Amino acid sequence: MDKSTLKYIGKRLLISIVTLFIIVLVLFLMIRFMPGTPFNDEKLTETQKAMIYHKYGFDKPMWQQFFIYLQNMVKGDFGVSFGIARNMNVVDLVKPAIPISFGLGIGAVIIGAVVGIALGILAALKRKTFWDSFATVLSVIGVSIPSFVFLFFLLIIFGVEIPIFPIVFNSSDPIKTGFLPMVALSMGVIANVARFTRTEMIEVLGSDYMLLAQAKGLDKRTLIFRHALRNSLIPVITVLGPLIVGLMTGSMVVESVCAVPGLGSLLVKAIEVRDYNVIMAVSFLYSVMYIVIMLVIDVLYGIIDPRIRLGKGDN
Repeated sequence: MDKSTLKYIGKRLLISIVTLFIIVLVLFLMIRFMPGTPFNDEKLTETQKAMIYHKYGFDKPMWQQFFIYLQNMVKGDFGVSFGIARNMNVVDLVKPAIPISFGLGIGAVIIGAVVGIALGILAALKRKTFWDSFATVLSVIGVSIPSFVFLFFLLIIFGVEIPIFPIVFNSSDPIKTGFLPMVALSMGVIANVARFTRTEMIEVLGSDYMLLAQAKGLDKRTLIFRHALRNSLIPVITVLGPLIVGLMTGSMVVESVCAVPGLGSLLVKAIEVRDYNVIMAVSFLYSVMYIVIMLVIDVLYGIIDPRIRLGKGDN
């Protein structure tokens, strides 16, 4: 890497750290000002509540609570659970859910990216044919209909009518029991990727340099996969970035329907019982992943399109 690239990455890392600090501060204040507390048991007396608040530091000033939490968080200590698993370390509670949600998310992204890119290329090459219309209709349906509706449809067909796949998730067989949720989550990815790939492929195939390459006698396969597809992937990567993070942290409804013990269902439970530390931990994990993925995408821009890398070097 040259100096300009390293300088750009360093600047983005600094911005990312500041952004994370602001996110943590906003989340902390929002959660603390929520109505009610994790200790809403009517059986507790005021004296007992005061003792609990003192134990967890809730009786200290808000700014002091925040900096104590921030100091512990930097050390990897997100506190203990107040509601889901009383006094259990939050890290131990969140850790088992991470690989489950990540597995479903990565599987959905792989299925969605492969099918979406293939469908987008086919639609661009076969304009005004059945495949073009099929890709357009699928894109509209995939964007308009939520993933849990697709999941219900898949469960009825392949889980009840034709019982090929189990309905409930089982961690002992995550691939088979998680296949239907992965397919349901991938529908939105397929729709977005196919739509962007088709649009960009049509624009690139009609550009002057592609016509020149075709006039020089390059075969169609080289023309499509080495030149057209590479230039068409830039907006596709832009779309995939946020989708990857969203899918890897889990879809709340999809995980709840299939009883998947992932991050999405954990966050829902934490919100229901106002488990402050679990909400903070899952939200912070989501923010870190989003910022890291977007940083990786920015670096990939320069690899896919040298013009972007040269442009950054001039700044």
